[in-house]
Amino acid sequence: MANMTITIPKEMKNDLDLFPEINWSEVARQAFREKIEDLKFLLEYKKNSRMTEEDALRLGKEVNRSLHKRYSEMR
Repeated sequence: MANMTITIPKEMKNDLDLFPEINWSEVARQAFREKIEDLKFLLEYKKNSRMTEEDALRLGKEVNRSLHKRYSEMR
Protein backbone atom coordinates (compact mmCIF):
# COMPACT_ATOMS: atom_id res chain seq x y z
CA MET A 1 0.00 0.00 0.00
CA ALA A 2 1.31 3.46 -0.88
CA ASN A 3 1.29 6.40 1.49
CA MET A 4 -0.17 9.79 0.72
CA THR A 5 -0.20 13.00 2.71
CA ILE A 6 -3.04 15.47 2.39
CA THR A 7 -3.35 18.94 3.85
CA ILE A 8 -6.62 20.08 5.39
CA PRO A 9 -7.59 23.33 7.09
CA LYS A 10 -6.97 23.48 10.82
CA GLU A 11 -10.71 23.89 11.50
CA MET A 12 -11.41 20.63 9.69
CA LYS A 13 -8.69 18.86 11.68
CA ASN A 14 -10.29 20.14 14.88
CA ASP A 15 -13.64 18.74 13.71
CA LEU A 16 -12.06 15.38 12.84
CA ASP A 17 -10.56 15.25 16.31
CA LEU A 18 -14.08 15.40 17.77
CA PHE A 19 -14.59 11.84 16.48
CA PRO A 20 -11.44 9.87 17.33
CA GLU A 21 -13.28 6.56 16.89
CA ILE A 22 -13.62 7.17 13.15
CA ASN A 23 -10.94 5.78 10.85
CA TRP A 24 -10.51 8.93 8.76
CA SER A 25 -8.02 7.25 6.45
CA GLU A 26 -10.68 4.72 5.49
CA VAL A 27 -13.24 7.49 4.99
CA ALA A 28 -10.78 9.23 2.65
CA ARG A 29 -10.05 5.97 0.78
CA GLN A 30 -13.76 5.40 0.23
CA ALA A 31 -14.26 8.98 -0.98
CA PHE A 32 -11.32 8.64 -3.38
CA ARG A 33 -12.66 5.28 -4.61
CA GLU A 34 -16.13 6.73 -5.28
CA LYS A 35 -14.71 9.77 -7.07
CA ILE A 36 -12.46 7.57 -9.23
CA GLU A 37 -15.41 5.35 -10.18
CA ASP A 38 -17.45 8.43 -11.11
CA LEU A 39 -14.62 9.76 -13.25
CA LYS A 40 -14.07 6.39 -14.94
CA PHE A 41 -17.78 6.27 -15.76
CA LEU A 42 -17.57 9.75 -17.28
CA LEU A 43 -14.52 8.78 -19.31
CA GLU A 44 -16.32 5.74 -20.69
CA TYR A 45 -19.45 7.79 -21.43
CA LYS A 46 -17.41 10.51 -23.10
CA LYS A 47 -15.57 7.95 -25.23
CA ASN A 48 -18.85 6.76 -26.75
CA SER A 49 -20.55 10.16 -26.93
CA ARG A 50 -20.89 12.50 -29.88
CA MET A 51 -21.88 15.38 -27.61
CA THR A 52 -19.76 18.46 -28.22
CA GLU A 53 -18.51 20.81 -25.51
CA GLU A 54 -21.01 23.37 -26.80
CA ASP A 55 -23.83 20.82 -26.43
CA ALA A 56 -22.73 20.06 -22.87
CA LEU A 57 -22.61 23.75 -21.92
CA ARG A 58 -26.06 24.33 -23.40
CA LEU A 59 -27.45 21.30 -21.55
CA GLY A 60 -25.87 22.51 -18.29
CA LYS A 61 -27.47 25.93 -18.68
CA GLU A 62 -30.86 24.35 -19.35
CA VAL A 63 -30.57 22.18 -16.24
CA ASN A 64 -29.56 25.19 -14.13
CA ARG A 65 -32.53 27.22 -15.42
CA SER A 66 -34.90 24.34 -14.74
CA LEU A 67 -33.59 23.82 -11.20
CA HIS A 68 -33.72 27.55 -10.48
CA LYS A 69 -37.32 27.68 -11.66
CA ARG A 70 -38.31 24.61 -9.63
CA TYR A 71 -36.78 25.85 -6.39
CA SER A 72 -37.99 29.40 -6.89
CA GLU A 73 -41.55 28.08 -7.17
CA MET A 74 -41.16 26.17 -3.90
CA ARG A 75 -40.64 29.37 -1.91
